[in-house]
Amino acid sequence: MTTWLGGGSRAVEMGIGVGVFAFAGLTGSRALAVKVLSGTRHQLCKRRKVAIFGAGTAGVRAASTLSRTTSAQVAGFFDDNRSLQGMEIGGVPVWSPEAMVSKIRKHHIETLVIALPDAAQSRRARVRDLCETAGVKVEFLPNSIDLLVSGAGPRLRGVDARDLLDRQNVDLNLPEVGANYTGRVIMVTGAGGSIGSELCQQLLNFRPAKIVLFDMSEFNLYSIDMALKRRAEEFGVDIEPYLGTITDRARLQHVIRSQRVEIILHAAAYKHVPMVEGNVVEGVRNNIFGTKRLAEVAVETGVSQFVLVSSDKAVRPKGLMGATKRISELILQDMQTRNDRTKFSMVRFGNVLGSSGSMLPLFVSQIDAGGPVTVTHPDASRYFMTVQEASRLVLLAGAFAEGGDVFVLDMGEPQSILAIAKKLIQLSGLAVRDPISGEGDVEIAFIGLRPGEKLHEELFWDPDNLFSTHHPKIFRAQEACLSQFEVAGLLRELQHAIDASDEDRVRSVALGYARGCSQTRRLGISHDVPVREKRCL
Repeated sequence: MTTWLGGGSRAVEMGIGVGVFAFAGLTGSRALAVKVLSGTRHQLCKRRKVAIFGAGTAGVRAASTLSRTTSAQVAGFFDDNRSLQGMEIGGVPVWSPEAMVSKIRKHHIETLVIALPDAAQSRRARVRDLCETAGVKVEFLPNSIDLLVSGAGPRLRGVDARDLLDRQNVDLNLPEVGANYTGRVIMVTGAGGSIGSELCQQLLNFRPAKIVLFDMSEFNLYSIDMALKRRAEEFGVDIEPYLGTITDRARLQHVIRSQRVEIILHAAAYKHVPMVEGNVVEGVRNNIFGTKRLAEVAVETGVSQFVLVSSDKAVRPKGLMGATKRISELILQDMQTRNDRTKFSMVRFGNVLGSSGSMLPLFVSQIDAGGPVTVTHPDASRYFMTVQEASRLVLLAGAFAEGGDVFVLDMGEPQSILAIAKKLIQLSGLAVRDPISGEGDVEIAFIGLRPGEKLHEELFWDPDNLFSTHHPKIFRAQEACLSQFEVAGLLRELQHAIDASDEDRVRSVALGYARGCSQTRRLGISHDVPVREKRCL
């Protein structure tokens, strides 16, 4: 009995121990489950609520991509198609746009991704305005997916530059233009830059025989080469990348001759106004003498067309960069009068939104850092265009060229830089800080015009000397030019100043010729002879 009782006692003790252990295990597992579920709930709560405008293919694909992330949760679609409204796509409801503001507020939506085609520009603008009313951030495909998935980088990466323009995107699609490039060998200088790379992408659509990429930056050249390869294979277009500088005549001769280049699109240049102002000799050496060497080699090798990417800063230039562009135009116009093998033409751009080093990416980075956004002057204005418009204009110029042409695009009225800065801040879901009350999120600071900058830009010297082309929004400017002797004298003076490293002399010579070339005294024209009769075509 004693033994049995003793054993029973141990059994009871063991039973109690097992029970306690089981109870503790059960309690612990439940606590663990609660903790896990709470953590999951916490993660779900941390995910940004996103809605997508457009339940078409692009919108559904965007929703699928976002659903696989931990940073965003798609709350719903908005779509104009009444047959879709009230349905669910992959468990995500489709709502009417009329209910946008109320749905955004009810579901605490922070970001609206607009998945509408480029053709729906006016619809995109109305949706954007509604989002501003609702206080929600706007992103545009395709960049918005990268932004939301990564959860890093500038919050405005998905802003479409076209939505900052107070005008409709200019339709520059003319089917007959393709014939100018189909089956041809085309060289793009500065191919890795903003304009150059977009030119290459657009050229693929015309199926040239070959695109010769020429750039002095190894990284830029590598990047555009890799970006083009897959599409180029699909289109049956050869891509040939070459490192080099336009100041190296021997390199230019080798590349152009060996590749049998037929058309040159010249986008290589130092273009940033303050940078050129601080590097006078190199700015002139590259932009002026580099363009001259490239043009001379083009004539020597029988290139049929040469298009120069110029700038609105070439008109009555205040800074050296604009002067180098104007002198480059004058050099090509002079060369055109002495050869008929190569058709030279020039295209003047306004500011290209989104190009490297331009205003838009600077403002984006400043807003992302919390401000301030730096604006040169409250009254400063510029002509703005998108990189797509700029590149298409270059291609159209090549097709329209008759020889020595200067082409400009009708870009509407110049726009206030301050207004664009405010619009960017608002598109980020933030408010401009009031300088008096201090209310708002992002400050705008005025820093004054930088060396070489103008308060307002111009596209042409004389509005009475604009002529129509095959496109209603593209004009040909008929302007004064220099004689062969004047161009030779200008280049000789610049070369002497460069050899002496005399930056002040380089600047004064370049600006003097660039500003004075429209005056009859420089043309050697008698005042009793109409200026128009002596102008270059």
